[in-house]
Amino acid sequence: MPNSSFVSEFLLLAFADTRELQLLHFVLFLGIYLAAILGNGLILTAIACDHRLHTPMYFFLLNLALLDMGCISTTVPKAMANSLWDTRAISYAGCAAQVFLFAFLTGAEFSVLTLMAYDRYIAICKPLHYGSLLGSRACAQMAAAAWGSGVLHAVLHTAITFSLPLCQGNVVDQFFCEIPQILKLSCSDAYLREVGALMFSVSFLFGCFVFILFSYVQIFRAVLRMPSEQGRHKAFSTCLPHLAVVSLFVSTAMFAYLKSPSTSSPSLDLVLSLLYSVVPPVVNPLIYSKRNLELKDTLRKLFTFLLLKHQKRDHHLNKTETWELQLLHFTLFLDIYLAALLGNGLILAAVTCDHRLHTPMYFFLLNLALLKISVLTIMAYDSSVVICKCLHYEPRSLPQGRRFSGG
Repeated sequence: MPNSSFVSEFLLLAFADTRELQLLHFVLFLGIYLAAILGNGLILTAIACDHRLHTPMYFFLLNLALLDMGCISTTVPKAMANSLWDTRAISYAGCAAQVFLFAFLTGAEFSVLTLMAYDRYIAICKPLHYGSLLGSRACAQMAAAAWGSGVLHAVLHTAITFSLPLCQGNVVDQFFCEIPQILKLSCSDAYLREVGALMFSVSFLFGCFVFILFSYVQIFRAVLRMPSEQGRHKAFSTCLPHLAVVSLFVSTAMFAYLKSPSTSSPSLDLVLSLLYSVVPPVVNPLIYSKRNLELKDTLRKLFTFLLLKHQKRDHHLNKTETWELQLLHFTLFLDIYLAALLGNGLILAAVTCDHRLHTPMYFFLLNLALLKISVLTIMAYDSSVVICKCLHYEPRSLPQGRRFSGG
């Protein structure tokens, strides 16, 4: 009987067989990944730099954005790299690391979602106790407990999953190393240990979900008793986005892990995995910012600052606001620069390493990517001078003899 120690690598699911479709998949996943990083990066920046958002609700939202960035960074880049370099392989250690990180981040994320429900319950149902129950120290302890529960969840599942003997080959029918797909490769009797661990985790998650539902039942009862229509609208605007995120995450994840093998199919497994591993990090920033006036106001200040950055600093904003918006401006351009650098860098790597792309068209595309990286680097330097050495930054028109002219 072959043991898992003899498996040196796993073969992940291939999205397409033709080179054109592989590149299309790469571009699609690249766009999704950059959208998730940019959206969550903006939320992180807004919460970190605006002192009005230094509240328990936004503290937990900051943790959720961090976890979303980590979650999508665990699965999507490897799938992109495989499509780009026309391979399916992932090393044994890489697969174990992917399982550990994904289990850690998803476990911690659901704990944070539970804490966010608790925060809304205290804020709406027990507002007089909000300051004492959700002080800064209590929030830090709860966040640490959420991250710690993710670590325990990951250690438990990773240790059990990769201690199982594998008898069914090394082909994983998923675009990342997912625990149910690895269990399909194990021997018929050995996988029961991991099934027991999965049931324990599902029971814990179900208990958290019941707590979330109970919290929202109490919240909706309290909201409907509010005499002010404006108060009801504000309460619903802070609660409904969170409920939508929880419902999407829990329903798809539980169905993916608890469905019977008879209803399983590669296409259904792929859709479910995309719904709970890729879609939430992309849509969470949109859901939480769509009806959140405070986040919208912070982002509006950011773009207002971008339009007014060459005017006098004290014309519209005081010094404190100017510095906060300078940090927002710097982080926004840093996110955009890193995203563009990643995209163009991957194009450079693909054209350089794949001999099939050594054609005139891809040669010119390589030069275009190099030019974009150079221009973006100059723009990044300009933005860093504006922020870090603003006293030495004085935009001036070109000297008379050096002006561009049409003749």
